[in-house]
Amino acid sequence: MGPVKKFRKRDQASSISSEDLKIFEAGLRGKLLQPRNDGYDEARSIWNAMIDRRPAYIVQCKGVADIISSVNFARDNALHLAIRGGGHNIAGSAVCDDGLMIDLSQMRSVRIDQEKRIAHVEPGATLADFDHEALAFGMATPLGINSTTGVAGLTLGGGFGWLSRKYGMTIDNLLAADVVTADGRFITASKNKNPDLFWGLRGGGGNFGIVTRFEFQLHQVRKEQLCGLVFYGIDDAVEALKKYRAFLETIGDDTAVWGVLRQAPPLPFLPQSVHGKEVLVFALFHAGDPEEGKKILEPVKNFGKVLGEQVDVMPYVLWQRAFDPLLTPGARNYWKTHNFANLEDEIIEAAVEFTKRLPSAQSELFFGLLGGAVGRVPQDETAYFHRKDNFILNMHGRWDDPHDDSKCIESMRDFFDSTSKYATGGAYINFLTQDEKDRLRTAYGPAYNRLLEVKKIYDPENLFSMNHNIDPKG
Repeated sequence: MGPVKKFRKRDQASSISSEDLKIFEAGLRGKLLQPRNDGYDEARSIWNAMIDRRPAYIVQCKGVADIISSVNFARDNALHLAIRGGGHNIAGSAVCDDGLMIDLSQMRSVRIDQEKRIAHVEPGATLADFDHEALAFGMATPLGINSTTGVAGLTLGGGFGWLSRKYGMTIDNLLAADVVTADGRFITASKNKNPDLFWGLRGGGGNFGIVTRFEFQLHQVRKEQLCGLVFYGIDDAVEALKKYRAFLETIGDDTAVWGVLRQAPPLPFLPQSVHGKEVLVFALFHAGDPEEGKKILEPVKNFGKVLGEQVDVMPYVLWQRAFDPLLTPGARNYWKTHNFANLEDEIIEAAVEFTKRLPSAQSELFFGLLGGAVGRVPQDETAYFHRKDNFILNMHGRWDDPHDDSKCIESMRDFFDSTSKYATGGAYINFLTQDEKDRLRTAYGPAYNRLLEVKKIYDPENLFSMNHNIDPKG
């Protein structure tokens, strides 16, 4: 490919002439919003209420032409640029101060090619949009576990969920992507076209351009799956987690069981006396025959004294929304994350002790289980290198009152520090917050240097910098 244009750096938007702005706006099909316009505050609001930034301009794109025009306008006027897909990123990369925010949230089309088992997905689509269309045909691909998450951000950071042990990460099912580059060109990336870019898109975040269309491999799945929750008291949690660790050695790729430590929500199948108490929750999923799955998962109900459980066959699309009530927009969120190869006794014991002193009622720890098909992909196949890490721990601080910011943030940082020595050093970048630039080299791992070379080719001036940024200057 040819060289990407260089551009001047500008700190703010004040020197753009009204005439240039009118010309830009006239060429858009979507709306151009400024702080004085109705809808501006709604457009700049994202999932994490801790993020309160005010772009000078927001373009609510209606199609690829709007995206190209917006990229060119930002580059030519040296505007700080942010890209919003689902607006769910914990670090708030969807929104910038003073610059231009490209809002893709109105581009939500999902088209299913039933014959080829392929999904064509626009960058504003959420997991709910994807699942709604794909499951109508009895198909799915591995996605996350919160249906309001954007497909674009999830994918570019890696993506994992209930189907990952069977079919790999989200990026392992990406076949191609259409991309608008920093110089405003529209190109396709796949294994055969711009393969260096295709490699970088699969785990390198939003560093290289704006994806305008994702093409995913779909898999035939049961519309109804065996899934559910099993609750244990906190006093049984250490022993139950150790039994869980041993149990995982017996399961195949169809089965996924995640562990969550938190205060019990007021679910109808839990005794009222348990509500608000610290508990260990196992979230169970089986992608194969439900009757066989019941036999496989039965031991999970025998790790101690069960406080309550609800495990049954239910529509997969509903299971994909099961955790949404705990992850609604508008709360303040701060995360820390570790990757672990194994759940050592010390990790289990530290996690349970921390749960007894969670900084808020909404905070939690969850252990996402990988392995299976995820671990069989060669480490250099994609930009997500950490294929041998079997667990991703998300330390999720969540609260409502800004006065609790310091307490909740420091609590999560302290627990992170206390468990660092057991971690692999790798990280899932979608769980990194805005204050973790010092972790990026280890988060990307051995893929970092190759990602840097891709960045130098496709975005040498770092137009796309509102992300877990790979600075082309090294």
